[in-house]
Amino acid sequence: MNIEDLVDDWLTVPDLAEALGTTPGSVRSIVSDRRVVGAKVGERRVFQVPARFVVTRGEDSVAAGQSRPGADDDPRKVVLSSLAGTIGVLTDLRFDDLEILEWLFSPDDALGAKPIDALMSGRKAEVRRVAQTLG
Repeated sequence: MNIEDLVDDWLTVPDLAEALGTTPGSVRSIVSDRRVVGAKVGERRVFQVPARFVVTRGEDSVAAGQSRPGADDDPRKVVLSSLAGTIGVLTDLRFDDLEILEWLFSPDDALGAKPIDALMSGRKAEVRRVAQTLG
């Protein structure tokens, strides 16, 4: 399936930098550190990352299972913290970036959800266990 059919909303490097309140150079480091993966999409084939990878700090603390008083109200944007380790597992299984994106955004029977949705709901360990069975 075409990755553009699976992922609805994308962010360019400058858009991601703005969302995170940082510089395009810092975003390139985030990409090279494999905390996110992306693809060349759109009419002009520009490198972009799925917008779903960016969450508020409050959403990230819920996804990480860290319930702190007031954390849910923190509106600052961050990259979903459970994403990097999941990307690492899939990379170790020799998935390329497009395959990683396809898996994250496709429904998975073992999870009963798309892996990205499971990560967002705090099911990091389960997602990684399922990912490890793919090798």
